[in-house]
Amino acid sequence: MAVTTERSRLEAGVEFSSRAAAEAYVGGVCFKQGPPALVGAELEWLTSQGEWSAPGHRPELAALVDALGPYAPQNIAPGSPGLPLPGGSRVTLEPGGQVELSSAPFASAGELCTRLRADTAALRDLLATGSIRLHAAAADPHRPPRRILDLPRYRAMEERFAGIGPFGTLMMCNTAATQVSVDAGADPAEIAARWTALYAVGPALLAAFACSPDLYGVPPGSWASQRMRTWLRLDNARARPPVSQWADPIAGYARWALDVPLLCVRRTPGPGCDWAAPPGATFADWIDGALDEEIGRRPAAADLDYHLTTLFPPVRATGHLEVRYIDAQPGDGWTTPVHTVAALLSAPAVVAEATALAAPTATDWWGAARDGLADPQIRSAAVSLLQLAAAHTTAPAARAEILRAALRCRAGQMPAAAAGYSRAI
Repeated sequence: MAVTTERSRLEAGVEFSSRAAAEAYVGGVCFKQGPPALVGAELEWLTSQGEWSAPGHRPELAALVDALGPYAPQNIAPGSPGLPLPGGSRVTLEPGGQVELSSAPFASAGELCTRLRADTAALRDLLATGSIRLHAAAADPHRPPRRILDLPRYRAMEERFAGIGPFGTLMMCNTAATQVSVDAGADPAEIAARWTALYAVGPALLAAFACSPDLYGVPPGSWASQRMRTWLRLDNARARPPVSQWADPIAGYARWALDVPLLCVRRTPGPGCDWAAPPGATFADWIDGALDEEIGRRPAAADLDYHLTTLFPPVRATGHLEVRYIDAQPGDGWTTPVHTVAALLSAPAVVAEATALAAPTATDWWGAARDGLADPQIRSAAVSLLQLAAAHTTAPAARAEILRAALRCRAGQMPAAAAGYSRAI
């Protein structure tokens, strides 16, 4: 389930007539209504060519393109067919050379995990032809951040984040996540319940799966998830929406999206093409005509679709709901958060119970990322949520997997291999 909004229902060249029209459009494309039935995931890995501990040994772009062959994404290999892997996953690349698999959606977490395991093995074999290794780690503690993708989007992003602090480039180049995607819901009431639940359980699940205590070049400080620290310190307007203030998440998300400053504006490709946006200008400003001189046109649906991909909240609405707060897990440990999220959203009564269990820690993102399971209240919430998930998953193997995670959390332990994180790859 790739990070894109549903295809525009407006022609790309049709400009928005008002803010109200744009808000209605966001609500329609970001919260697709229908009985919740599908689950998907995006898995990210750090990569190296040679020893990971040797600075500068990121794979070069040409090596990645050659190794991926017909599966290389078209934005880095224009002549590539961009084929999906046999299990349906598509390959994308992140700025620092991280490789990502975006799954197809499936009717069960079990089928999703089976397909993703197969595609992970296929990806590993492809990259091995170029002596490129995958590293199941959420943060790179060895290498200074370096972009290998010189695309206008990432140039504009790096420039914008550089004015905030060191965390932007670190996030772009030195971190990896496990992302889980679920259907939004059948109607506005169910969407609101599922959205609320995913935010409420966020800090506890963040802590339960936090396993990135080491990250190259971060300011001093002990954090359970240095990866999540980069997001919390990145850009408040873009990454930390005031969700607790929204009575209606569909309307609230639409208003928030239009008031987030533009990260970049797509322009006609060419040598030295600059996608930088006027500093501080929002999408709403663009609609209102405040940027006519700088940009030379009003925004259309394609522009808003693209702007929506530059928003990075803990849960992002992209037609479905994308959970973005979980660290990449050691080994094949990513299956546990996939099964956990799917189980917690498996029925309205479970959604309501999960929301209630998580209520005491529902807004403690900082504590969860910094202290993780060392915080007794967060640890208790994490254990309770995992036990609830185990009770409502239908696969015995998944139930056992989640219960092992609950026992680990009760003992205050990070996922396996995290203690020797920089070496256990």
